[in-house]
This record gives sequence, C-alpha cells and structure tokens, in this order.
Amino acid sequence: MKKILYVLVLVLCLFSCEEDHVPKPNAFLRLEYPEAVYKESTFDMPVTFEINELATKIKFQKVEAPTESYGVNLVYPSLKGTVFLTYKSIDNSEENLKDFLRDAQNFTQKHTIKADEIPVRPYENFKRKVYGAFAEVKGDVASPAQFYVTDSVQHFLTGSLYFYAKPNYDSILPAAHYIEKDIRHIMETVRWK
Repeated sequence: MKKILYVLVLVLCLFSCEEDHVPKPNAFLRLEYPEAVYKESTFDMPVTFEINELATKIKFQKVEAPTESYGVNLVYPSLKGTVFLTYKSIDNSEENLKDFLRDAQNFTQKHTIKADEIPVRPYENFKRKVYGAFAEVKGDVASPAQFYVTDSVQHFLTGSLYFYAKPNYDSILPAAHYIEKDIRHIMETVRWK
C-alpha cells in the first residue's frame, strides 16, 4: 500500500504543473538621463561655449604656459565623469599651431594600445572659423572621447572625457554617449573673442 501511495504522489508531482518554466532572460540596465539644458559659459578667457547644466561642479584656472592658457574642468557628479578642457593661445605662430595639433593627435593615438577602434570625425564651421576633430575611442580606455577646435591663427581649445571608474566600455557606454553629445555641443557653440 505504501508503494502505491509513493508512486501516486510521484505521478501527481510530475504531471501537476501545466506550464513550462523558462529561465529568466538576461536584461540590460536601462539608464535614462535628463534632457540637456545648456547655458553660456562665463569664464574670463578668449572663448565662449555652451555647457550642460548637469555639469554642476566647474573648476576654472589660468595655467602657467609659454602662451596664454586656461584650464576648465566640467564635472558631472551624477555620471562620475569629467570633461577636461584646455585653452591655448596660438599667438599667430605656425609653430605653436603645429605643436598643439601634434599634442592633441598624439594624445588620441596613445589609446591605440587598448582601443578597439578610434573613429575621428572632422568638424568645420567656416562662418565662425572653427575647425577641428572629434575622436570617439572605443574599448576599455581611460578617455573615451577627445576633441580639439581652432581658428588656426589665435585660438586652440582641446578637451577629453574621463570617468572615475575602472575602464569597462560596456558599463560606461550610456554615460559616455550622453557626455559625448555635450562635447559635440561645446564644439558647435564655440565662439572666439
């Protein structure tokens, strides 16, 4: 009798569930950032541009250099990232322009060891005399975006994005794309004084 009861319980357990159980599929974290609201920069330097209000901590300083130079740090605390900007006066010197361009391009090329790909997009605005390039550095790199713009005579502005986290391309990608849009906006709104 006990054997029949065990077999009956076993049969009931096996056939009691009607739906198939499927393991939960992998999901991705959905990060939503606020729509960017821009304001004009008010730094005491020979260039202006628009900054996202999400960059709540801003550090501005004059930099000791052979030509007039300034540093601006745009800190995004909620994204744990910073855009480091450097302005340098070319002083109408072809040699200075060559040096600044070489430094900006070499900085990007230093990431080729770790980068999967580095697409570089040129930027030109003839009306405002702003020429440059934007580099998106793909892969587990320290700086996923860099840029420079110049008027080729007096002004040179360069910038790079850094995160306060171990470089993991998949993890920082949403925040990197958000700040990259801000960097492109800076490039598009540059006005030389």
